[in-house]
Amino acid sequence: MRIVIAGGHGQIALRLERLLAARGDEAVGIIRDPGQADDLRTAGAEPVVCDLESASVDQVAELLQGADAAVFAAGAGPGSGVERKETVDRDAAVLLADAAERAGVPRYVIVSSMGADARKEGDEVFDAYLRAKGAADDAVRARAALDCTVLRPGGLTDDPGTGRVRLEASTGRGQIPRDDVAATLLELLDTPATTGLTLELITGTVPVPVAVKSVAGQ
Repeated sequence: MRIVIAGGHGQIALRLERLLAARGDEAVGIIRDPGQADDLRTAGAEPVVCDLESASVDQVAELLQGADAAVFAAGAGPGSGVERKETVDRDAAVLLADAAERAGVPRYVIVSSMGADARKEGDEVFDAYLRAKGAADDAVRARAALDCTVLRPGGLTDDPGTGRVRLEASTGRGQIPRDDVAATLLELLDTPATTGLTLELITGTVPVPVAVKSVAGQ
């Protein structure tokens, strides 16, 4: 498969790229900073430089030509303000969906956040982040032409992955290693029967492949 990942230098994205490369898939990472290209190559991915805050739908659709799936794993990151929560966490996710539709890419998986809600109240930056993520989820799920799955991890850690998770429509609060988020994304990409689902993810007791098959009804 050819998988295009927005936010290709992110910590989850790099892990996913390594997993894809290890099994012989073609991973393409969209990055804004050309200086990050070597890190992607080391992970086994093809780097593509594109600023999703300024690119057009046609430009991004060109990058997606021939892809089997698109993954949105970008984020404005810690320290960014309300404006970039909107331009990256919301608008860039919608742009990628627009481009995927235009390029005929059937599968779209978006890394969201537990608690994402377009109607979240509050004036803090984190409130704006959850509103942006929720709005992006709503916009992507509305695309009839896309087989979309929304993944909402709990608190992210850099602990080694356990390979065992709790993956449900609602899990309650918890943490999850980035390793296990990437492993779950890989399984979701392979399981189109999860289309239309919004899933929360925390550490649990069920092996990742089994957890994904369970929510897919397989």
